[in-house]
Amino acid sequence: MNGIGFLIGLILLYWLIPIILLIMGLARLRSRPENAKKLLIAAAIFFIVGGGICGALLT
Repeated sequence: MNGIGFLIGLILLYWLIPIILLIMGLARLRSRPENAKKLLIAAAIFFIVGGGICGALLT
């Protein structure tokens, strides 16, 4: 059960945080566009790294 809990924790870490960053970036798009752009870029990078896309392209 420890392995499954660890796996679920990693999935939440790599997918929940970028979703929160994406929502925050979209919410701040009108009031603070520069800050919103930084949040959206950070969310995109986190999605790429968290999804393992950059590691999958090397194989």
